[in-house]
Amino acid sequence: MSIPTQMSLVGFIASDPDLHFTTAGAEYLRVRVGVEQWRREVDGNFTKLDPTFHDMVAFESTARETYARFRKGDTFVASGYIHEYEVERRDGSSVIKEEFVARNIGHNVNKTAYEVQRRRLEPTAPAPQTSPATASPAVGF
Repeated sequence: MSIPTQMSLVGFIASDPDLHFTTAGAEYLRVRVGVEQWRREVDGNFTKLDPTFHDMVAFESTARETYARFRKGDTFVASGYIHEYEVERRDGSSVIKEEFVARNIGHNVNKTAYEVQRRRLEPTAPAPQTSPATASPAVGF
């Protein structure tokens, strides 16, 4: 069985996240994001180019959490997919646009300093009791 993967996007929040509600009351978030661009030179060095900017959207709990936890300038890693849609222009012609739909998003650990606050999990069953003399050493990891 192969490892399940999704498309990802690494970037920074370029505009203030904007939380909206559908007519049915479902939350969705729209935000402009930037993606840093680099060019590899013949000598092996990299030259930083101007970033590209894109639309990102999230729905329901991802929208709520993104709105609560992210601010303009934050770096992120998101997984999801690209949604293409057609927009009609004023002159009657149409253009295809795209947006990244974030299913999951988190701060980029390579560029963000933070502390993890873990929730305490309640054990579902008591752990077996072993004495030091009968305990076997950990194997593998």
